[in-house]
This record gives sequence, structure tokens and C-alpha cells, in this order.
Amino acid sequence: MSDDPLALFDRWFAEARESEPNDPNAMALATADARGRPSVRMVLLKGHGPGGFVFYTNRGSRKAGDLAANAQAALLFHWKSLRRQIRIEGAVTQASDAESDAYFATRGRDSQLGAWASDQSRPLDDRATFEARFAEVKARFDGQDVPRPPNWGGYRVTPDHFEFWHDRAHRLHERRVFAPDGHGGWSEGLLFP
Repeated sequence: MSDDPLALFDRWFAEARESEPNDPNAMALATADARGRPSVRMVLLKGHGPGGFVFYTNRGSRKAGDLAANAQAALLFHWKSLRRQIRIEGAVTQASDAESDAYFATRGRDSQLGAWASDQSRPLDDRATFEARFAEVKARFDGQDVPRPPNWGGYRVTPDHFEFWHDRAHRLHERRVFAPDGHGGWSEGLLFP
């Protein structure tokens, strides 16, 4: 048993990378707008550690708008092959430009170009419009590095709550929760399944 939720996350995440057939770093991201209307979608975890859990997106997207109005989020990792899930809640801040630039440089070229071509979450009249924009951006950056668009970057969820759920027979699941203890560490508890 670990009393450090970050160490426990690392252990479960390593096991998921070994067993999950697709995207073990996929997580549901739940946000709420200024009116409290919730929204959830899948994103990919691109970094984590004591400072938080990082994902990247278009800062004009609905999720970014939600986070600008209400800088709190919830994450959910569900690893069906392990019969486990982890819920994380916390405050959200933007990753630095340097961090966003460094990650953007690691993306595949078409993914970089797609970030320029897409007005993420905005209405699209038809697929051909997006494909034409992608072709225009591809021609624009032909023969050169693709810089990070100014409206694209990272977000960091700094956890203040963890729940580790492990499936057990007859729905007698195990649920461990962690919250800050007020002294720089974590307190641990259990929940009824």
C-alpha cells in the first residue's frame, strides 16, 4: 500500500502501458462553463509529475473556454484490461510557452499542421473546407519547421483529490481516496463501493 497517490499513479500507469491495447494515456477531461454546465471529452495525458497532469489543446476550444471561466477540472483514467480507474480533481493553470513549444516540436508534422488548420470546436460547413485549409497550411510551411500556433498550448491540472478504484468480484470494489493533509503530504481514506 502506498500513501503517496503520485507514486501509486505511476505504478498503475506503468501497468496500463503494458496491458492496454490503445492509448493508455487517454483520459476523460471534465470541465464546466461559467454557468456550471458540464462537458466531458477524451484527451491524452502528455506529462505528469508532482506539478500536475498536462494535456494540450487549441486555446480557442470549448474546453479552453470552460477553463478560462472556471479553472477547475476532473480527469478520469479507465483501464478496462486492468479493471481499474483513477479519478483526479484539481485547479487548472496554463503550461508555459516554453513547455508548450517543446511539446509541440515533438508532434508529427501533420498533427502540427492540423493545429494551424483547425478552428477547434467551431462550426464547420463541410469536411472539404477543413481539408482545403490543411492543404493551404501545408503549402505555407513547406520546407520549414512548423511553429506552435499562438492559440495552442498546454494546461496543467494540479491535483487536490485522487480516487483509485479497483474492480472486485460481486461489485465489492476497492476505493482509495487521497486529499492534501495540510502539511505538504496526503491523507488517505477508503470509500464504500
